[in-house]
Amino acid sequence: MSSVRRCSRTACGRPAVATLTYVYADSTAVLGPLATYAEPHCYDLCAEHAERLTAPRGWEVVRLAAEAGPLRRSSDDLEALANAVREAARPQTPRQVRGPEGESNEGGRRGHLRVLRSPDN
Repeated sequence: MSSVRRCSRTACGRPAVATLTYVYADSTAVLGPLATYAEPHCYDLCAEHAERLTAPRGWEVVRLAAEAGPLRRSSDDLEALANAVREAARPQTPRQVRGPEGESNEGGRRGHLRVLRSPDN
């Protein structure tokens, strides 16, 4: 078994240099340096496919620059990653919505609709 990860594109056998991840909630494709480990929902790409990457209409491509030096992991990096995963997994709760006089009304948001409580209740 080869220790070099290969490009995920069909019929491409070149070595991978970048990892592609999708953030569906934000309609964003994130292309960054090759991840330390192969993840099930990420795609490793060779230099050519990473350079030619395009996203569907309405989506944004975010390209993260590779750091010049060797990759060093710190506990801060791992903690930030764990916090991001916890935040993404947290169920959505109703937001505090300010009324016209600044008073707080409990409200929720669902899609493009917002529910506001009456100040009389």
